[in-house]
Amino acid sequence: MRGERLFRALGRVDPALVEEALSVRRRMPWKRWAAMAACLALVMGLGWRITGGFQGVGAGSSGADSGSSGGISADSSAPADPGEGVHGGGIEDGFLSYAGPVLPLTTVEDPAGLTAERTVTWDFAPGAYPDGESRQWGAEVTDASVLRNHTEADITVTALYPFAGSLDGLAEIRPRVTVDGEAVETELYAGSYSGGFQSAGGAEDPDTLNLAELNSWTEYRALLESGAYLERALGDAPALDIPVTVYEFSDFAAPHGEFQAATQAISFDMDPEKTTVLTYGINGMEWDGNFRRYSYFVPDGIRREPEQKLLIVLGEDIGDYTLQGYQNGGCHPGEEIEGVSCTVTRSETVMDAVLERLCRDHAEEWGEREGAVIPFALYRRAAAELLTQYGVLSGAPVDRYSDGRLDDLLGEVLYHDRVLYLRFPVTVPAGEAVSVACGLWKEPSYDFGCSGTEGEGLQGYDLAARLGSGLEFTRQSAALVNAENVQITGQDFGFDPEGGVTPVELDLEQEHYYLEVRPVEE
Repeated sequence: MRGERLFRALGRVDPALVEEALSVRRRMPWKRWAAMAACLALVMGLGWRITGGFQGVGAGSSGADSGSSGGISADSSAPADPGEGVHGGGIEDGFLSYAGPVLPLTTVEDPAGLTAERTVTWDFAPGAYPDGESRQWGAEVTDASVLRNHTEADITVTALYPFAGSLDGLAEIRPRVTVDGEAVETELYAGSYSGGFQSAGGAEDPDTLNLAELNSWTEYRALLESGAYLERALGDAPALDIPVTVYEFSDFAAPHGEFQAATQAISFDMDPEKTTVLTYGINGMEWDGNFRRYSYFVPDGIRREPEQKLLIVLGEDIGDYTLQGYQNGGCHPGEEIEGVSCTVTRSETVMDAVLERLCRDHAEEWGEREGAVIPFALYRRAAAELLTQYGVLSGAPVDRYSDGRLDDLLGEVLYHDRVLYLRFPVTVPAGEAVSVACGLWKEPSYDFGCSGTEGEGLQGYDLAARLGSGLEFTRQSAALVNAENVQITGQDFGFDPEGGVTPVELDLEQEHYYLEVRPVEE
């Protein structure tokens, strides 16, 4: 749950770093706020966890399920009218946090003679928090499809089961797949960030600093209906064989006893038309014309931040540079100090090698996140896609990533919403049928606590009947299990648990269904 992750992250922030971040000043007034935001982003980053504990196999992460071991794997009240819902049109009118619809099974091929009958079941069995406190949050969903072969020859297809979520949430949301009741191994693929970007300053001061995640099923329809998103997800990863010059800083020394936030600054001139600089482990940045100054808190063995400090230069090299120590990250004139030093190593390589190294370093640096399993190759590919789609390698970077801070990019790629796919083969014998069942825990859409909206306390779920699927569905149905634990406040399925109507047939012409519920308090 995003809200839970946010509060856990805030709880780990070092107050001294917040104070230091707020003390930062930059030479250009408008850039001052960007620098402050970057420093605060760093502080928030201290609460993030990328999974370490490298296990498993690589790109596609062949394996049946997430498993329980943590790490980025080395390779791989009174009810509302139940016909309308509190939101008027149900989930379509928008919750503040939208979890995305349950999406249908599809296949890579478009085989003639193969049809499908689908049943989606929501199980509202009560759960519990780790401390044993009862928890009615989310639902166990079983999306079962019976594939029928109407031909006289066996049909083998490459099945794909899509699900909305993030890399960080894989341990909870990765579906379990069975074919005729037998568990099957699946390969995991991830689409790129599914949302866009919006202004942090409003219409009068437009920018692309904020994320704009998808907040309705119609936006998912726009994302998936052409098939291009899926094609990219199954295609080749971006090639980053771009020559770069790397300046690495190591062997740090600083008078930490006197200056807890002792800072090292690197200053130089460069032509922004000929040179692009990316950073890793760098806390501050400022510029004025061709002047650039990058700075970082000198590692003291206490702060949880990368020991790796890099400037990655694309294009024309930066030439001469100056190193100077400061009392803190503000780098104010008159606050220079002695005793700050480091070793600078210059090397030439390609961006692919740098990204590989930094992805591994980032995973190791931030340690394990309990229960999360992210195939390393999938993580690295997602980072490359973000860098080339919206970062400085895109040719037109969004403001959020235009400063080239790879720390931000490598952290955010874990939390971006996207559509993921499980890939596995299915053979349907001639004239027979095979049942494919995908079981998953589904986070609900919801309005944040204390938001003051009419939807506060509700949980929303929705179903996309055909979106993104090439299968010919001849029947679709839905069902509820343990429905006594929730109160339906809005829907268009036709459920009536009190009247005994928990399985319902769906209209094949309707492309979307929604369900709103409120947990029943004991």
